Amino acid sequence: MRTKLVVGNWKMHGSLATNLGLLHAVREGVATSAAQVAVCVPYPYLTQALSVLGSSLVAWGAQDVSEHAQGAWTGEVSAAMLADFGCRYVLVGHSERRSCFGDTDAIVAAKYAAALAANLTPILCVGETLAEREAGITGDVVMRQLDAVLSRCGVGSFSRAVVAYEPVWAIGTGRTASPAQAQEVHALIRSHFARENVEIADNLQVLYGGSVKGANAAELFGQPDIDGGLIGGASLVATDFLAICAAAI
Repeated sequence: MRTKLVVGNWKMHGSLATNLGLLHAVREGVATSAAQVAVCVPYPYLTQALSVLGSSLVAWGAQDVSEHAQGAWTGEVSAAMLADFGCRYVLVGHSERRSCFGDTDAIVAAKYAAALAANLTPILCVGETLAEREAGITGDVVMRQLDAVLSRCGVGSFSRAVVAYEPVWAIGTGRTASPAQAQEVHALIRSHFARENVEIADNLQVLYGGSVKGANAAELFGQPDIDGGLIGGASLVATDFLAICAAAI
C-alpha cells in the first residue's frame, strides 16, 4: 500500500516572523502523522525551514530549480544548491511556471533531470487548463507532459519521483475536481506508467492539487489512485493544513 504524501506549496508568501509559527505548528502537529508531510518554501526561507524542521518528520523543498548545474545564469538556483540546504523535494513544471514563466515541456524535463542528478525528489506537476478540459483533451495534454520527461529520463527515474496532477482550472479558484474526475485522471496516469513498468506504476505516488481543503480531503484521498495532495493556500494556515494531513491515512 502506498504511503500518502501531503506537500504544502507556499508559493510567494511568508516572512521570517509568520513562517516561524507556521513551521513549528506543522512540525508539532504531524509528530504522529501516518502520512509523509513536506513544505516547499520560497528560496530565501530554506535556511529557516532547515533550522526548524531538521530532525523532524516534516521534509522541505523548493518550488522550482534551474536546469543548469552552474554558470552565468544570474538569478537561477541549481539543484546542488538546494541539496546544500537539506531539501528533499523540488517542484518541477508547476502550472504557474508553465503559464507565467514559459517553462516548456522540454525545460520541465531538463529541470526534472537536474533534480535527480542532485539526489532530490522531483514532484512533476501536470495538468490541463479549463479550455483543454472542455475540448476533451485532458488525457492528451497530461500524457504529452509526462512523455516529455519519460523520453528524456526513462520510466526507471520515476522510482525516485512523485507526480502531481493539478487541473489548472481548479488552482486557487475555489473550484475542485470532483473525486471521480480526479480519480479518472490519476488512474490514467498510473495506467500510462504501467504500460512500461507495472512495479513503478504501482509504487508511484500521484498527488492531487487543486483547492484541497480539510472538508474535501478525506474523500479525495480515499480514491484508489490518489496518494495525497499538493496544497496551496490551505498550507498557509496551520489548522487547515493539519486537517488535510490528518485526512491522509
